[in-house]
Amino acid sequence: MSNYSKLGKAICFAFFSVGNQLKDDEVLQNLPVGTTAVLYFRDLGPQLGWTMVFMSEYAGPLLIYLLFYFRLPHIYAHKYAFSTSPHPVVSLACACHTFHYIKRLVETIFVHRFSHGTMPLRTIIRNCVYYWGFSAWLAYYINHPLYTPPCEWLDTSKHFFLMSLEDQIIILLNTCINYFSAFGERQVNYAIIIFALGEVGNFSIHWSLSSLKGGVGAKCRRFPHPSKNPFTWLFFFVSCPNYTYEVGVWVGFSIMTQCVPVVLFTLIGFVQMTIWAKGKHRAYTREFKDYPTFRMPILPFVL
Repeated sequence: MSNYSKLGKAICFAFFSVGNQLKDDEVLQNLPVGTTAVLYFRDLGPQLGWTMVFMSEYAGPLLIYLLFYFRLPHIYAHKYAFSTSPHPVVSLACACHTFHYIKRLVETIFVHRFSHGTMPLRTIIRNCVYYWGFSAWLAYYINHPLYTPPCEWLDTSKHFFLMSLEDQIIILLNTCINYFSAFGERQVNYAIIIFALGEVGNFSIHWSLSSLKGGVGAKCRRFPHPSKNPFTWLFFFVSCPNYTYEVGVWVGFSIMTQCVPVVLFTLIGFVQMTIWAKGKHRAYTREFKDYPTFRMPILPFVL
């Protein structure tokens, strides 16, 4: 039994009027039914394929961040229109953010192998609001004319009480973490290393998973193993190292920028990816009797 889509709408078949639908690769003669069975026809409503889903989610943050980086008119005060920040870390953050989402788009087109499944349009809108909204929020503060990079908060604080309330809020949001960890250029350099290792590791895992599936629409009947690539050795310890590396990317970006919205985005992303990793881990353990018992879902030895 399989789903199909036409003009953006999809249908499915199920044994019950509510509940899970039959999977794409189900064959009627292999299902646990007798000589007769009742199948329910269900209209799934407007749907989009997974490739379009990821393209929509990732293209938005890429473009939105650049609007704030180049300080288009009406985003900040008029005198700052089309100006550039004097802080190198701002340009570095823009380069890292841009690279991250370009990488995601390239992986979506050339690396990921999707099934024929679809996602409801309403869910896509919700996801886009999340990605696009957070991108605008963190980009607003990182590229703000009053943004203070690591170890420069004291210079601004000298005139803190002479600023307007809005400017004071900007300063607090951008620098409250600096009070606890201000290591300046060394901190930024460490953050770049964490970010780069996370990106390379994430791509390595995606490439490994793509090779494991073997073809478009093919269903994986093997669980992933480490390869000669050192970045895949994390498979020894966790079921979803792609999420582990993704969290590492945003931890590095948070350390680099020391911006509260980035930290919140990282925390929320970690919670969501932990939920996905636990679900994938349970699926592996149910399907494969020889699945390594010492593997954790996302964090080695911990979670």
